[in-house]
This record gives sequence, C-alpha cells and structure tokens, in this order.
Amino acid sequence: MESNIFDKWWRPVLPLIAIGLLLFLSIWANISFLQIPSFIIFCIAGFFLALSLISQLLKRRWINALLTLVILCGTVVVCFYSAIALFFIAMNEPDTFADHLKIPTDITVEDPINMDNTYKKPASVTNSRKQNIDFQLYNSFQPGLYEYDFWTSKIDSGTIYLKVYEITQNSPLSTWRLPQSSSIKIFNPTDSIAKVGSTSHFTIYEGDWGKPYAARFEIWYKPAIGGQERKLFEKNYKVEGWMR
Repeated sequence: MESNIFDKWWRPVLPLIAIGLLLFLSIWANISFLQIPSFIIFCIAGFFLALSLISQLLKRRWINALLTLVILCGTVVVCFYSAIALFFIAMNEPDTFADHLKIPTDITVEDPINMDNTYKKPASVTNSRKQNIDFQLYNSFQPGLYEYDFWTSKIDSGTIYLKVYEITQNSPLSTWRLPQSSSIKIFNPTDSIAKVGSTSHFTIYEGDWGKPYAARFEIWYKPAIGGQERKLFEKNYKVEGWMR
C-alpha cells in the first residue's frame, strides 16, 4: 500500500506539467493575470518535485531518482527563462496611469528644476536665501526620479518625508516606498530660514516617460521625541512616472 505521494515518482510530475503548460500559455498569449500566479505555482510544484527526488534517493530507487532529477533540472531551466520572460514583459508593458489625466489650468503647477551636467542640484538654487518656508523639486538623471530641497523655519529635531498625490483624482503615489526613500533628518534651532535637502533620488512609479501629470507634494514632519506628525507645506509640480 502506498504511504505517500512520492512512492510513485510520476505523481508530482503531473501537476508540474499541467501548471507548466498554463505558464507557457500565459506568457505566449500575454495573459497578464495568469502569468505571476502560474509562475509561483510552477515553482512550488518544482519544490515538491525536489522533495520527491530526495524520497527516491532515500529509498534507493535509482532509476526513479534519475528520471526525477532530469525533470527537476528541466524545471529549473523553465523557471529561469520564465522569470526572464516575465521581467521583460513587465518592462515593456506600458503604464497607462497617466493616459487620461489632464494638468489643471486653474491652479499653479510648477516644473521641477533640472540638475546640472554632473547630476547635482544647481548651486544658484540651493545657495539662494529664502525669506519664507519653501520646497523645490529637481529632476534627477531619469524621468520619474527626483530630489528635493526644503527651507524651514525654527523646528525641533525630527524627520521630514513626502506624501505625493495626483491632483485631479487625489490618488496617493508610490506609497510603499516614498516615505522611506524621501525621508530627511531635520533640525533648526534658530529663527532664520535653514535648508535641508535629499542626497539621493526618490521614485514616482505611476505613469510613464513622456506622460506628464500634476502632483501635489506634501512635506510631513515626524518629531524625534514623540508628538503628532503634521504637514508643514505643500506645492504642486508636473511629474512623470519612472519607466519600468
């Protein structure tokens, strides 16, 4: 009497073949909603095939183990090339987020300032003296990649970070990465306006190159020692999403 699914070496192979055919079909026909799930299930089925190989080896069923090993090697190859195919499909698939968005004409929407030829913020802007709180957005080395400066009045030690929203639909942008990638330590004990700025870029993922839309940049402050987080400033800019 068979005690488990691995006693017959071909049992784990059958679902592997079925899912492999589904994966091939989803990639070949570009059925996007099937691609990732079928790839994940195919990899899981490959894991069970590896368990089957171990089982055959422990039971010294050498022929079965050899057949399982051959199929397992083929599974690894299929997983590798499927991952590459899915990567290029994702990279080449257009992002339609901004296709039907219009930049409002009844509000002020500024253009980010370009960085110089060495991808540094222009000194004429960064060294300028401000009389009031202000925020400046800069285009980094690719569309969708940005840096910023923030001029602040007196403020306790803490961290500032960005929240960004598409203006016409108030849709939050890049929420899973933006708070961390845009965070900057801040402290100004004086009554004068002081500047802090990013030292690396952050990314707006929604949209694509050549498809600008309007976004509201909110600067939020988190005190170092407890206290309520609060919005310090906001400003509207024209942005593009980073091409995947």
